[in-house]
Amino acid sequence: MRIKLNEYDAVIFDMDGVLIDSEPLWKIAMEEVFRSTGSNLTKSDFQKTTGLRIDEVVNYWHQQEGWKIPADKVEQAIVHKMTELLREHGKPLTGVLETLNFLQEKKIKTGLATSSYQILVDTVLDVLKAEMYFHCTHSAENEAYGKPHPAVFISAAQKLQADPTRCLVVEDSLNGVIAAKAARMKVVCIPEKTHFEEPRLSLADYRFENMRQLLAALS
Repeated sequence: MRIKLNEYDAVIFDMDGVLIDSEPLWKIAMEEVFRSTGSNLTKSDFQKTTGLRIDEVVNYWHQQEGWKIPADKVEQAIVHKMTELLREHGKPLTGVLETLNFLQEKKIKTGLATSSYQILVDTVLDVLKAEMYFHCTHSAENEAYGKPHPAVFISAAQKLQADPTRCLVVEDSLNGVIAAKAARMKVVCIPEKTHFEEPRLSLADYRFENMRQLLAALS
């Protein structure tokens, strides 16, 4: 499967599960912090909220379980724990740095659009030593709605001064794929391993097992 790079003015990457293997870390952070509320939620429960902003995740489970601890305190604790885990365990996924370097050499505008907060974006780019590859980053923290709403991708395209219809998005989650398609962008899906059997990911225009396969399709 080949992707014609000349059909695109920009490539926009999701972050969690695309650039960095952070999905397991999110589950560790949430399980640990939720346990402090008295919750019995486990990592398998968190599949239901993959791709949502952390405030939306916390509010969802807060409503389900009725914790006495305020939702914003839980959210802050999870974000703090994530910064620690990312610095201790964060590493790029297969083919990520090679792909970013390839796009830089081809002079393709590159953006990052994520549901994660800016503090986590800054942490990830520092850990991966990848800040130099991105012409812009945009967090759904700055939008009224997170994914699957398309706002985060539309805003990233505006920052890149790129027509959304000439943007290629790289995503790993269903909510991310829906958001990118709603923004009228083409979508590559590289599912996080726990999402690989999700049939609705067929909404994506392209699907690969890892970023190295995407790089081969672009080359």
